[in-house]
Amino acid sequence: MIYVDSSVILAQLLAEDRFPDSSFWNGGPLVSSRLLEYEVWNRINGRGLAGSHGDDVRLLLGRVAMLELAPPVLARALEPFPTPIRTLDALHLASIEFLRAVGQRPSLATYDRRLAAVAVELAIPIARL
Repeated sequence: MIYVDSSVILAQLLAEDRFPDSSFWNGGPLVSSRLLEYEVWNRINGRGLAGSHGDDVRLLLGRVAMLELAPPVLARALEPFPTPIRTLDALHLASIEFLRAVGQRPSLATYDRRLAAVAVELAIPIARL
């Protein structure tokens, strides 16, 4: 199971210099917080790309199982992390910790160095992209 953050989806959608190999999207199960949907659409809409990229956004988001921001996830996000982190990163990491608490072993797919660094401190494996 791979937990996907918005940097990976946006890299794919916006054809950035680095983006996942096509096998990434057809590999094992992909999961993320429902927050992912809001982050991606906010960025796409902010750049005025909904018309040209909307179908691709829906296609990629449709490949990702969404974890709701349930009370246990929100409660964990309120607790401290090993180093200070941004609010949305706290919600993503809390979602991963929720998955681990229920017996899943997700790795994190991200291009965000700050998020990856805190994940490593929490012993969350980083997926190869």
